[in-house]
Amino acid sequence: MIRAAGLRDLDTLESIENASFGLDAWSAAQVRDELVGDRIVLVLVDEFGVRGYASVRLFAPDSELMRIAVGLGSRREGVGSRLLQAAEDAARGKGADRLLLEVADDNAAALALYRRAGYREAGRRRSYYRSGADAVLMERPLG
Repeated sequence: MIRAAGLRDLDTLESIENASFGLDAWSAAQVRDELVGDRIVLVLVDEFGVRGYASVRLFAPDSELMRIAVGLGSRREGVGSRLLQAAEDAARGKGADRLLLEVADDNAAALALYRRAGYREAGRRRSYYRSGADAVLMERPLG
């Protein structure tokens, strides 16, 4: 099931955030700000609990995927694909025509996910991440 995230999910989202992004992880305050701000934050939940989350910022007619992260024990099970589809649907439902995102160029799994979903590279930010990796800017029309 995919549902809106709330403050009750904060500890779990912080854990997933840290495991997923390491040095580039958001602080606890930043994760909390996502939950109480004007973002769309979705979680995929099953009998084992929260398995991943996605956060989308709207600035119509565009939207931006701020984060998508899957718990370490839930990877390669379609959680990311389901969250990406739900994020696209939610953004479209709020009037967005396009979803933008950025991903580290050394994150092969995420790049493959986005390419399979129809995203195309729109630019790069050189050495954007603390690791030295480039940020690949990607976009997809939602129409």
